[in-house]
Amino acid sequence: MSKWLRRIRGAIGMGLTWGLAWFSAGMVLLFIVGFGAADVPFPLGFGLLGFLAGVTFSGVLGLAEGRRTFDEMSLPRFAAWGGLGGVLLSVLFILVAGLGGDLLLVLGPVFGLAGAGCAAGSLALARQADDRSLAGSRGDDLLGDGS
Repeated sequence: MSKWLRRIRGAIGMGLTWGLAWFSAGMVLLFIVGFGAADVPFPLGFGLLGFLAGVTFSGVLGLAEGRRTFDEMSLPRFAAWGGLGGVLLSVLFILVAGLGGDLLLVLGPVFGLAGAGCAAGSLALARQADDRSLAGSRGDDLLGDGS
């Protein structure tokens, strides 16, 4: 598979993972405020924004850290790139939706923190999956207890 197709597949995978996390946050909010509280159901809106945030983060990460592996990146740096991707998404969202620039003071930090949290979680999941695949390739069991 070519390098670009692999990157596109990775960006879509990251978007789906983040979309699922943000969808879950939307479900929590839906249960807190009740059904019918908004025009767009929170889980769907959050899920779409999460997908877009994941794809945006993938693009930022690809441009900034393209040649590094997950093992070579620190968690704070990865989270910082996720935060930057979240803030960038909030700027794009405000521009496309035609909202006022003062809304950036609210959405920027919220999307930035959500992006940083999702990025940190994504790196932790990727490292865990990599550790499991390495353990499986050596013939070790996943629990490491020899059973």
